[in-house]
Amino acid sequence: MNVTFQCPTCEQAVRTDVAPAAAHLDCPACKRQILIPDDAIAGDRLRRCLVCPSTDLFIRKDFPQRLGVGIVTVGFLLSCIAWHYQYLTVTFGILFATAGIDLMLFLIVGESLVCYRCGAEYRLMQGIEGHGAFNLETHERYRQQKAREPQPVAAAAPTSPPSS
Repeated sequence: MNVTFQCPTCEQAVRTDVAPAAAHLDCPACKRQILIPDDAIAGDRLRRCLVCPSTDLFIRKDFPQRLGVGIVTVGFLLSCIAWHYQYLTVTFGILFATAGIDLMLFLIVGESLVCYRCGAEYRLMQGIEGHGAFNLETHERYRQQKAREPQPVAAAAPTSPPSS
């Protein structure tokens, strides 16, 4: 299994391979070891996040959303230009080609598991079918919980007394 997560200590993005029998995740930047709970992996199924204590995981396509939106946007803009010049056949050809590219990517690209709480992504693993798709209510619950957490206060810079 491949895991991408943000280290809780140094906040660096880490991507590493994890064996099912591994006892911890290692951060190469700060050398912190994150202990993997014993009940996190049951057989070939991930039951909970390896980075945080969350058990809420969702399935999504393992494809950058910005790239997908970019492909659709470019197709839309090109079809608008063709429509402006009254090339009706070209306009619909561009729209159908964009939809075909989107469908092809949907069928080819694999899936990954994502943690609602910390955003850790799990790839190249079996048994993700037991998890559900994205749920906005669960996402909003974790977003609100994170917003309510006290933010660390940065130490104020020492000020020198005004000179006369």
